[in-house]
Amino acid sequence: MHERWNHYPSETSYDELITEQCESRPGCRHLVEQLANYTEKQLLESQQAMELTLQLMGVTFTVYTSEGSGIDRTWPVDIIPRVIEAREWRVIEAGLKQRIQALNMFISDIYGSRNIIRAGKFPPELLSQSKNLHQYCMGMRPPLDQWAHICGSDLVRDRDGHLYVLEDNLRIPSGASYTLINRLVMKRVFPDLFQKSNILPVDDYPAQLFDMLAALSPRPADYPSIVVLTPGIYNSAYFEHVYLAEQMGVEVVMGSDLMVGDDDCVYMRTIEGLERIDVIYRRVDDDFIDPETGRADSMLGTPGLIRAWRKGNVAIANAPGCGLADDKVIYAFVPEFIRFYLGEEPKVDNVPTYRCYIDSERSYVLAHLHELVVKPANESGGYGMLIGPFSTAREREQFAHSIRKDPRNFIAQPTLDLSTCPTLCNNRFEPRHVDLRPFILSGTRVHVTRGGLTRVALRRGTLIVNSSQGGGSKDTWIVDETTDESEHMNAIQSR
Repeated sequence: MHERWNHYPSETSYDELITEQCESRPGCRHLVEQLANYTEKQLLESQQAMELTLQLMGVTFTVYTSEGSGIDRTWPVDIIPRVIEAREWRVIEAGLKQRIQALNMFISDIYGSRNIIRAGKFPPELLSQSKNLHQYCMGMRPPLDQWAHICGSDLVRDRDGHLYVLEDNLRIPSGASYTLINRLVMKRVFPDLFQKSNILPVDDYPAQLFDMLAALSPRPADYPSIVVLTPGIYNSAYFEHVYLAEQMGVEVVMGSDLMVGDDDCVYMRTIEGLERIDVIYRRVDDDFIDPETGRADSMLGTPGLIRAWRKGNVAIANAPGCGLADDKVIYAFVPEFIRFYLGEEPKVDNVPTYRCYIDSERSYVLAHLHELVVKPANESGGYGMLIGPFSTAREREQFAHSIRKDPRNFIAQPTLDLSTCPTLCNNRFEPRHVDLRPFILSGTRVHVTRGGLTRVALRRGTLIVNSSQGGGSKDTWIVDETTDESEHMNAIQSR
């Protein structure tokens, strides 16, 4: 091992690249060797070149201040990628496919016959307080019986190297575009890093996304009419909406660009007249997508859209109502869903979870708030959480009050010592905590991105990786060292 890595700080956390014996992990050898050969000046210049490239490309995200105003910032990418060996990835991929299949079956079951409740495997009282269960979805069967067409499941690794699913994002998960951007920029700035490592590609995601959306079309056609529905330029993920639309070759629209005709079909207003729309990849929340069924004051949706969807005249991805399973209390039951619907054991574990609506589990949580991470059922982006070991007595007191007042709305989990990855900080490699969000597409087939969006906590010691709260990102490499290049390409083409 190069002398530079001998000075890499040794921590108790599991590191994704370097072992406790200061050796490279499987799949990381070429990367570790090449990074060691860069001078500090070369590393700094490369990081600056990456940041400049992102600025010139206009790759941004929005951070909201405490006053509610939004600030656009250049997307933060660290130059050191996160590496996962292909053999481990195949297990993860199988587990994610298993998971989304069970989640889709659960959603379909709840809006249908509710067999899981009849079997006594799921408590019906949880549904009465679900914020994302919609009566207009009852009895609905979306195309291909798929509800969550795009899912982003967050993965974390603990200090023992064990991988868990932390949560499933099924409503309007974001981040796929940044996965593609990170790879694109890394190739431009570090082409030499890609020469020796057999890194599986990610750039087929837009084509897979388009094919999945096209398969949902209610009208058989070689090239159905697809649009991306965005809330507009002030949305934090607006860059992603535009980027994915461009990559797929489809239009970006707002709610006012669409209308529902007397025939209950959806049309897009164009300078040449009305054009019928077959599929909507929506990035607007359920409450705002249609003022007839959601918020009557919504200016982001289209009146009658849910009516057209229910009549089968337009497909919507993700389907309205799929957020039923995007609930951290429901998350605790996913292993049971896998057993009930598939007759299998989970291939990737949940993080151990305490459900505060259960008296015994709530008592434990209230007595151990200083040790646990407490999360509200339907928040995202790292907001509204209590991280016990880093909390104040006043914060714990406030959370205890909230839990007692509305126990259905909270879960708690152990404070995991998340794995780390070398990160360039002040011109040196330092360990920073990371997670990973792969994206799963469900259509006629299920596809999982080869890697996904690795998020990194850029501040020393913090466990919060969200970009909205100061986190950054890394390119994620799935490295296959078991095949030569020709075998690798044949394997890709066969899939």
